[in-house]
Amino acid sequence: MHQTILKAEDILRKIKRMAIEIAEQNNAEKEIVLLGIYDRGLIIAELIKEQLLMENIAVKVGCIKLNKKNPLENDIELNIATDLTNKAIIVVDDVANSGMTLFYSLQPLMKKNIKKLQVAVLVDRQHKSFPITPDFVGLSISTTLKNIIHVEIDPSKQLYKAYLA
Repeated sequence: MHQTILKAEDILRKIKRMAIEIAEQNNAEKEIVLLGIYDRGLIIAELIKEQLLMENIAVKVGCIKLNKKNPLENDIELNIATDLTNKAIIVVDDVANSGMTLFYSLQPLMKKNIKKLQVAVLVDRQHKSFPITPDFVGLSISTTLKNIIHVEIDPSKQLYKAYLA
């Protein structure tokens, strides 16, 4: 049985609020770089970008690809068509569970001379095994360790839903 925790309008409102917080905390930056963790984190990064562009904020979006179950099995890919030197970087994902995916996604950024690094997640579970605390959170929720949070998001199909399984 699934329990809906975020409906479409909730998700879109949370993304808009996160974008406002990102803009406020990065108002001195010439450009913000959003790095979405493939695949749902990338979709959320694109939605945040839309909101930031409406505020006339320069923003670029890139992608981080990694094996979420076993991050060390393959190389972690960083795909962005801009230089990250002295830039404000925000890594974006759908759900922060244990923090492992976010922790390993930061690895390629450690080789860059960035100015600032922040993390944004749509849903933050509060069971961390890794020392990652998101800076921007749509919804913070306490669950049991057995619970799983699923986010379904596909703007082309107008599909936005998060539920607890």
